[in-house]
Amino acid sequence: TTIANVMRDTRAFLAQLGDGKIGTTGYCMGGRFSLAAAGTYPERVMAAAAYHPGNPASDAPDSPHLLAPRMKASVYVGGASDDPSFPEEQKQRLEKALTDAGVEHVIETYPAKHGWVPADTPVHDAAAAEKHWKTLFDLFERRLKA
Repeated sequence: TTIANVMRDTRAFLAQLGDGKIGTTGYCMGGRFSLAAAGTYPERVMAAAAYHPGNPASDAPDSPHLLAPRMKASVYVGGASDDPSFPEEQKQRLEKALTDAGVEHVIETYPAKHGWVPADTPVHDAAAAEKHWKTLFDLFERRLKA
């Protein structure tokens, strides 16, 4: 699945929703897509969250961090301390891109393994998953409440 394909699908989804601000969230590769949507549709996406995101700041030419200058959303990223798909160098690259672009953001590292949110996985971390809900609802409340 390429980011370009997902953004085409996102455009169709946004058309079905009609006008208005939205928030996005994604887990693993969905986290990458959540951030890409914030940069691709900055007039619509006002809040973007990514949890244990997969490669959100890679060397790929379509890496979402490259869209930071277009983002108007507030961004929350919850990484894992044990996550080969979001290593420290990507955290630093994402932090720099968002900071340089003036994007309001928080990047946190949870003491967990990649995939810690879903309850039906062997790496589920109940305390971290509970905190994730709080951060997500707080972000959406702050940026999307009319």
